[in-house]
Amino acid sequence: MSVGSCTDLPDLAGEHVGGRVLASSDEFFAEKENLIKAGDPIFIRDQYTDRGKWMDGWETRRRRFPGHDWVLVRLGIPGVIHGVVVDTRFFTGNYPEQMWLEACTASPEAGAEELTDWVEIITRSSLRGDTLHNFQVSHPQRFTHVRLNIFPDGGVARLRVHGEASPDWLRYGQEIDLAAAECGARVVDSTDRHYGHPENLIMPGPGRSMADGWETRRRRGAGHDWATVRLAVEGIVDRVEVDTSHFKGNYPDACSLEVSLTGEEGSWTEVLGQCKLQAHTQHAFSQELVVTPGARFARFHIYPDGGVSRLRLFGHMTEQGRLEANLAALNAAPQKQALADFLRCCGSRVWAGAMAVGRPHPSLLALEKAADSVWSHCSREDWLEAFSAHPAIGQRGGAWSREEQSSAAGASAETLRQLEELNLRYREKFGYTFIVCATGRTANEMLDILRRRIENDAESEIRNAAHEQHLIARLRLRKLLSA
Repeated sequence: MSVGSCTDLPDLAGEHVGGRVLASSDEFFAEKENLIKAGDPIFIRDQYTDRGKWMDGWETRRRRFPGHDWVLVRLGIPGVIHGVVVDTRFFTGNYPEQMWLEACTASPEAGAEELTDWVEIITRSSLRGDTLHNFQVSHPQRFTHVRLNIFPDGGVARLRVHGEASPDWLRYGQEIDLAAAECGARVVDSTDRHYGHPENLIMPGPGRSMADGWETRRRRGAGHDWATVRLAVEGIVDRVEVDTSHFKGNYPDACSLEVSLTGEEGSWTEVLGQCKLQAHTQHAFSQELVVTPGARFARFHIYPDGGVSRLRLFGHMTEQGRLEANLAALNAAPQKQALADFLRCCGSRVWAGAMAVGRPHPSLLALEKAADSVWSHCSREDWLEAFSAHPAIGQRGGAWSREEQSSAAGASAETLRQLEELNLRYREKFGYTFIVCATGRTANEMLDILRRRIENDAESEIRNAAHEQHLIARLRLRKLLSA
């Protein structure tokens, strides 16, 4: 369990991204807030407090009764966790014997006492003193909080929770920062990171110092520096902010911006030409931008070198971007929520359960292929259960049913009467509601289809109905991702 590392992914729990320690069982020797401090732990040999040796970490008293200690952390960036680092550096005779980690999903405003439905994502594992322990996590769910349990007591210097951001898009308005780490953007390449990592460019909040920005070494030859950002979703950039706060004698002379759908050479389009920059200033560019159909990558250029605190690329999602965002949310949703979403698409619990368990689905094409495969293995009983979730053609149903049958709403009284009459005869003959993919079909077209299919034998007709049901499910999957 302790092999491998995902430390190249953002630390979702760090104080620098808004992480917060909510509660702990004990913090007698060293405060719980130290766990998520940005810097590496330090050791000062001769520093003591009135409670004992000063330690740069979280340390509990020696436990004299049964149980174990724990600490609750609200992630600064909710997301899918791929790796965890438990750092016991400088804890040599006072580290815990074991640890395990739980996670849950809750409102960002939830208090410690409101957190429930904990999922164990790292099983009980042994720890060593003065060691960086790397744990891989294989759980597709989006989490907002973690609980570190230590047994029986002791000290941990740092907790790092590395993963992919999974934003709650409903909390955002029409305009989003396409380059924000909390929305899922990532820096994928840069020319130089000598004094500051380019990932700092896209972190939440303002830069706190020169150390909290991207700064390159002094360039002594031709050329200039740049950093490439994979945007959170496909979108169109409407406004750019370049913040050089704290950079006074080392800010770039100018900047520019290119975007691309693929991020490959030859595919870049300049959306912001070279613009002069000033020291310790937040610059805004909108009128200067060239509008493009959509982008998945952005390449930020600085001339010739220097430091920038933050880069904000405000814009809006394309239709493809919204599909990406909703698919990511579906993949990361708790099992109960995902099951409910899939049941909206198809009323078979077996089908919906298999689709929920089969996550993550990496693309819409993969999602549709999974839907085809799962439906092909469903039984006759599963088909009938799915049929029962539909109202008869012409009858009032849910929002999606009303939308799909919108043409029937404007049908003549005679057409509606015949639909009702034939629907009753169909149910009497076959035992289930007439199923047809109504999208794009008029009431008269559906009436003609119903007249033909009511003459079928039972075996042929249930397969016709199953085929139509699957067409409906495929359309509803797209609706689910387009909401």
